[in-house]
Amino acid sequence: MANGNDLKLLLILVAAGLAVILVLGWLSGPVISAVSEALAPGIGLKQAVIWGFFITVGLFVLFALVAGDGIVGELHFMLSAFFSFFAIFTLLIAWIF
Repeated sequence: MANGNDLKLLLILVAAGLAVILVLGWLSGPVISAVSEALAPGIGLKQAVIWGFFITVGLFVLFALVAGDGIVGELHFMLSAFFSFFAIFTLLIAWIF
């Protein structure tokens, strides 16, 4: 059975939650407009291909460094994964930015 202290604590928590939601709602307007203004021009698919290529090369250099001595035997997997990552990164960069 709940006593008076538990109900007071619940009321304080609900009021604090509502206050946080109201403050976040009040502050989100300028933030959303600034973000949409910064991302409005965007980049094209040609620029996304360049970014996607260099991100993929950097990621696979990191993979090669931490893979150890399994590079030569796994080359066909690395090449197929490279083209998959390259396509995914390029399309995601073009879509997001």
